[in-house]
Amino acid sequence: MEKIKTHKDLRVYQLSFEAGMNVYELSKKFPKEETYSLTDQIRRSSRSVSGNLAEAWRKRRYEKAFVAKLSDSEGEAAETQVWLDYALACNYINEEEHAAIFAKYNSIIGMIVTMIINPDKWTL
Repeated sequence: MEKIKTHKDLRVYQLSFEAGMNVYELSKKFPKEETYSLTDQIRRSSRSVSGNLAEAWRKRRYEKAFVAKLSDSEGEAAETQVWLDYALACNYINEEEHAAIFAKYNSIIGMIVTMIINPDKWTL
């Protein structure tokens, strides 16, 4: 395994960025009346996952700050899952699309929780 130099080297960051882009592509087909509600909310929360991971990485000198930003990231991932549930319930996405992206966010949450439980492996 190569040394992690930046947040972009973290597998969880890469996966969260990819998931955020998946959400963006899915949300393009949401109706116009959702522009300032569901579309905006799901895009913001999905992008916040990777954004908070980047912040956590830069704060890893301080374990509590690192864990706090990871917790924010975990929360944003869970929030994204809620918006995905709404998108499915409103028939903006189908079951297959929902299942695939929801599973990706479950993996992301699992990776983040592992980092939260073992911060000493990541902090300076």
